[in-house]
Amino acid sequence: MKIKCDFCKTEYSVDKTPTAPVKCAVCGHVWTVATPSRRGAWMVFIASLCALLSAAVFATAVVVQSKIKNANREPIIAQLTEIKTVVDNSGVPRFAVRGAIINQSTEIYGVPDLIVVSRDAAGREIARQKFMPSATLVESGASVEFNHMLTTPTDGVKKITVELQTGDK
Repeated sequence: MKIKCDFCKTEYSVDKTPTAPVKCAVCGHVWTVATPSRRGAWMVFIASLCALLSAAVFATAVVVQSKIKNANREPIIAQLTEIKTVVDNSGVPRFAVRGAIINQSTEIYGVPDLIVVSRDAAGREIARQKFMPSATLVESGASVEFNHMLTTPTDGVKKITVELQTGDK
């Protein structure tokens, strides 16, 4: 820490703040060194906390806004959770698909028909099969599970996706 004589302005370096009056070695002036204020350190600490809180609020707002935009753009989505091969009574292997319809919005939605699309290794469509899930409505923030056995055989199928039947198809 640096201290300075009030009279002749001579500067001294000291390890800690003197607790008793100090005498200048150059001019002999005696003065009391004031203890430094901790206010600056507290202000930096409080400003850092405010900045951290602001960053957290901003990040939360961005995430929530993103979810709202996605929910407005696609209020309900369909996801496949399991695809397995089963052999039917005729001995023909078929795909059994399981998944969920998820309502990302804050409103109740009617459950649309689902379309399961089978594709080959090049991504070309082999078959489309439409079916109706058992539920008719999905509550806000809820999901409805579905199970379906495809009627098309498994030959050449490398990828299966699920789509929602919308009014424009």
